[in-house]
Amino acid sequence: MKYIKFQDKKGTFTIQSPENYSGLYFPLAGDGGLKSSITPNLGGDSKTDQNHFLLEPVSIENLHNNRSTRNFWCRIEGKGCWSATGISAEQELQKFTEAQDKSILEAGFMWQKVTRTSAKYGLQSEITSFVDVDGAAEIELVRIKNISEEVTKITPIAAIPLYGRSADNIRDHRHVTSLLHRINTTEYGVEVTPVLSFDERGHQKNHTTYFVYGYSEKGDAPEAFYPTVQEFIGEGGTYLNPEAVRKNKPGRMAGSRVEGKEAMGGIRFADVELKPQETAGFIILAGLTEKKESIAKTVVKYRTEEQVENVLEEVKSYWQKKVNVSYETGDADADNYMKWISFQPVLRRIYGCSFLPYHDYGKGGRGWRDLWQDCLALLIMNPAVVRQMIVANYGGVRIDGTNATIIGNKQGEFIADRNNIARVWMDHAFWPFGTTKLYIDQTGDMDILFEKVPYFKDLQSGRGTTHDEEWNTAYGKQQKVESGDIYFGTILEHILLQNLTAFYDVGEHNEMKLHGADWNDAMDMAWDNGESVAFTCAYAGNMNNIADCLENLERISGINRVEIASEMECLFSCGRDLYENADKKRKLLDSYTKKCAHNISGDTVIVRIDEIVRNLREKAEWMMENIRKNEWITDGGDGWFNGYYDDHKNPVECCEKDRVRMMLTSQVFAIMSGTATKEQTAAISRSADKYLFDEKAGGYRLNTNFREEKFDLGRMFGFAYGEKENGAVFSHMAVMYANALYSQGFVKEGYKVLNTLLHAAMNFESSYMYPGLPEYFDSDGRGLYAYLTGAASWYMLTMITEAFGVRGEIGNLVIAPALMAEQFDKEGNASLYLEFAGKKFEVHISNPDKKEYGEYQIVQAYCDEKEIEKRADGSACMKKETIEQLSSDETHNITIVLQ
Repeated sequence: MKYIKFQDKKGTFTIQSPENYSGLYFPLAGDGGLKSSITPNLGGDSKTDQNHFLLEPVSIENLHNNRSTRNFWCRIEGKGCWSATGISAEQELQKFTEAQDKSILEAGFMWQKVTRTSAKYGLQSEITSFVDVDGAAEIELVRIKNISEEVTKITPIAAIPLYGRSADNIRDHRHVTSLLHRINTTEYGVEVTPVLSFDERGHQKNHTTYFVYGYSEKGDAPEAFYPTVQEFIGEGGTYLNPEAVRKNKPGRMAGSRVEGKEAMGGIRFADVELKPQETAGFIILAGLTEKKESIAKTVVKYRTEEQVENVLEEVKSYWQKKVNVSYETGDADADNYMKWISFQPVLRRIYGCSFLPYHDYGKGGRGWRDLWQDCLALLIMNPAVVRQMIVANYGGVRIDGTNATIIGNKQGEFIADRNNIARVWMDHAFWPFGTTKLYIDQTGDMDILFEKVPYFKDLQSGRGTTHDEEWNTAYGKQQKVESGDIYFGTILEHILLQNLTAFYDVGEHNEMKLHGADWNDAMDMAWDNGESVAFTCAYAGNMNNIADCLENLERISGINRVEIASEMECLFSCGRDLYENADKKRKLLDSYTKKCAHNISGDTVIVRIDEIVRNLREKAEWMMENIRKNEWITDGGDGWFNGYYDDHKNPVECCEKDRVRMMLTSQVFAIMSGTATKEQTAAISRSADKYLFDEKAGGYRLNTNFREEKFDLGRMFGFAYGEKENGAVFSHMAVMYANALYSQGFVKEGYKVLNTLLHAAMNFESSYMYPGLPEYFDSDGRGLYAYLTGAASWYMLTMITEAFGVRGEIGNLVIAPALMAEQFDKEGNASLYLEFAGKKFEVHISNPDKKEYGEYQIVQAYCDEKEIEKRADGSACMKKETIEQLSSDETHNITIVLQ
């Protein structure tokens, strides 16, 4: 049975009886302002940030526990009471019986519509939910239709409980904070303005007003209000059987005031008589604002059904334009899933890593890694905004090569850690250059390397090992020189600093120290002696790529010297005697960080680019050689790399008679960096298939079952095996594994990873999720932590730049398809629509004989019927200068013919 049914090529889908599946929720948000989650029964919550929740905060378990949901009741004269959202005691009893309402959900980017039909009451509801683009209000457009053969009289009652305070108050003075509420009924709704923002560390005057307003389809005012929970549910009542609905309580008039109670957006409309097939419409608005007077200006835009319909179309159009990439292969459903995957990075930018039911941690915002990885998708979809983001993000790097970990809401805002907690993720310095490299490839803008930005400064010093006791908040959050001026270094200097300091920060086995963790945040219990071979590989690959970038810089621009801080000169020390002596490397790093502990001199030195290139390549080659020599594990036929050392200095991965320990992360970066030879990559792929692949679970697991509570490495080993970081199919690392395989020419193997993961998500009978990729799949194949995952950016990037083979190369557009035969349609065609360098392209790839990858080559390449250069390496290439001459208004057709 097909559960998810797509209605178009824009990702719009339907699903029958969605409330019968656990854990389904949908994101609704503006581009700023409100961030909501909503379930098929209109559960979920809405907020602007951690301290301003319009509706009560929910976690995943609340979705089946809570009944304090958005609701819309119909009291039917002579028959009873029916919830248009399916949330009533009677409907709960009827669930999974023949008497259950028929329901269908239809949804697209940032909107959902649920249609519910009651045979018993002869009514059908249609509730469309969305948030306006500005994020000023969440809007429910409710239509109630009489599907019986007789006139039906209903009393419509909207019911939205107003939480109106910080998420912290769920368990911190929940009742006390309700005493602060000042609730007013107006002509059109209910408003609550708490007098204080309650915090025992320091209460503050509150200026936020939370509101629920309601209108008839023609803009008429409601008849009465139930402004408190107690008035609505009544003594002994519940949200499933509220007294106001059950007894048809008269309610309060506009202009009334209540103090010190839990607030309720209860709105009763005038009775409506519906003839057979007649429909009545209602509009419910909910939101919050710092300026109470702005409510009237907001709600007047949504007074009538016609206005709301127009705004809904604006919302649909706005978010569709954000995803200016589309795919056409031999699988239309997969293409629609790709639309959703391409939308997920947009959701990450809005929600950060918090504020959806599974993501019930953190207080909003994104982490350092997220800043850079979310740019990957933006570079494909909207590169114009990325340059300034990249420049601003480098301002979070410290002069010791580490970085800020508390990220503010504004671009380039980094917050000093005043809690004296040393937070160092050893992988953090790896990600910025990869994003910068993609930017340069997409745009050809190498000048970005010479943009000057400051360094971040706070209490933390010595790469998380000590504090700068001279620093205080008066100093500020930017690194200074001895004269007191803020120091500005080029982005290139920041990149070199990050990677070179990491090179020297090694443990006993001369691999880079794990510190607080690497990409796997749950490897967080090996601070003293842990080492990450996986990211030593990654940094080695980075150094080679930086060297390539610098060689291109010199070739293209003629620039052959660069300026760096004089303190950094020691980081270019070289020679095997140094490289092979871990103690010497640590001492050199210690000497450098002590020189930079508080202020730096401000002096600079000039270094030749060819010398930097030689130094980086020498270091990279030594690291790779060392890893190949010391970290390779064999099972007798195949093998893989050990990727970690625990806090007892023991290697983590092994192959012994009674146990096999293998981790996917270790192999990903060995392959991606080029540390693994072609032969080793082939052996790793076979080993991963043997020990990590589990089709039922969704593909490649993050690790084998260690069968040990290994708390000398990380908390991950406290999780049940197959959950989260302990052996789940973790989408992000699985996609990076695919990317690594593609990058080294292992196309068939890379496709298997992507295809298995995508079809695990598409198999609703096990994934139980709306379209998109989850953070991970558990052992039963259920997708958990929907929407907010870095896997989406990497999946999109891998499909476009590796599978379709459409990518930038220092501003040139290169096309080298690596599609498998089954990715073409019946006629042997595959297409990709995207924008590049401000121009619109539709890339048509024709494989008329349906040849497999490795059997075909490009025989013809055209853009708008003009021939494109075919290069010796088998790719086609459009020069940057040619692209610049194309029109920005029309879509340009690129045709690639394979034989």
